[in-house]
Amino acid sequence: MELLFKSSDVNLWKEALSAYETTIESMNKPDLISLDNFYCKELPPLLHQRNPNPHITTPELSKLMQWKLTRGKWRPRLLDFVSSLDEEVVKTASEKAFTSLPDVSKAISELTVLKGVGPATASAILAAYAPHLAPFMSDEAMVAALGNSKQYTLKQYLLFVDKLEAKAKVSLFSNLSRAWLPLFRYISMIIQMNLRNPVLCNIQTEWPLVALSTILMFAMKDAFLAELSSMYRRRIV
Repeated sequence: MELLFKSSDVNLWKEALSAYETTIESMNKPDLISLDNFYCKELPPLLHQRNPNPHITTPELSKLMQWKLTRGKWRPRLLDFVSSLDEEVVKTASEKAFTSLPDVSKAISELTVLKGVGPATASAILAAYAPHLAPFMSDEAMVAALGNSKQYTLKQYLLFVDKLEAKAKVSLFSNLSRAWLPLFRYISMIIQMNLRNPVLCNIQTEWPLVALSTILMFAMKDAFLAELSSMYRRRIV
């Protein structure tokens, strides 16, 4: 994981992402496959169906905690704590958290008022709703992004988020630079021709093409950034 994190090759990251389900199966942990399916595929649409008042329920939070503990270190008291939380309290806290985004710090703080919910569990709740804004603070991801640090505090989480965002941007631009190099060269050539000899190149006919190419370039850049950022946040786990 640490070696992968140092790489800016998007293809390597996609390969790792495609191996996620196989990796989960290879862990040979009871119920992990069904719990992971719940967390990754069932819970996100449930949360979004409740817009504009998104929230998580106590049973869903309990199942999320089972997923987190099953894939990591089992701590039954945490499961007992969240399973006994009042439904209305969970609903109110989670709704405040989701609607606080993109202020990740505030969102985490809204959730950690719940007994048994620390920054790591809070990050898992937020990641189920908005993985492009709030990555899950897993053991593996923390080691890859921050070295051997396993301080599960809000301060460390915010540093963790910054590291992932920086990594996503580095990978984005290193790959975009190769993909868009021919277009950059073409745009540069057209501009230079117009500046040096307007007679050779009619700016009235060529400039719209340059402008359109530039607009498309930045539009695709944003889409690619969103996809890449989401990939890093969801699956550095």
